[in-house]
Amino acid sequence: MLPMLTQTDMSIRDARETDLPIIVEIYNSTVSCRTITADLEPVSVDSRLTWFHHHSPDRHPLWVLEQEGAIAGWLGFQPFYSGRRAYDATAELSIYISPQFRRQGIGRKLLHHAIAQSPALHLKTLVGFIFADNLPSLKLFEQFGFERWGYLPKVAEFERGTCDLVIVGRRLVP
Repeated sequence: MLPMLTQTDMSIRDARETDLPIIVEIYNSTVSCRTITADLEPVSVDSRLTWFHHHSPDRHPLWVLEQEGAIAGWLGFQPFYSGRRAYDATAELSIYISPQFRRQGIGRKLLHHAIAQSPALHLKTLVGFIFADNLPSLKLFEQFGFERWGYLPKVAEFERGTCDLVIVGRRLVP
């Protein structure tokens, strides 16, 4: 059973291009952590335009969650092995939460919504790529029935050393 949130002041909607600066700001807030993304430098809004336009509401959406009028976080679906049609029913999920909204259930709300909407997007399998020391994200995905499907030791190199990557997945249909 999926965890449910009772907050009514939250809404999830398709991202608009005018949301891109805050989406990038939220993403960039994680770069220095070295446990959430493999980017070593902040990204620019211009560098993310093509990425933004590769999302589509009917196939690989990019959603923002608004709380009290502010964008608190976002979730994006990315094609898994883009261009290889056998993987069309699989998508990779990415979730990023604004620093002032972390640990308030935003990630749970977004992940719950993604799972619930995946059948309408013709998706049967969801995957995530999470650094092994990002315990909050691993726990979140595990709470929603994702299992550890792969482990890539020392694939990311940071100033502080190497980092392992955990591949989590959930099959939505039998």
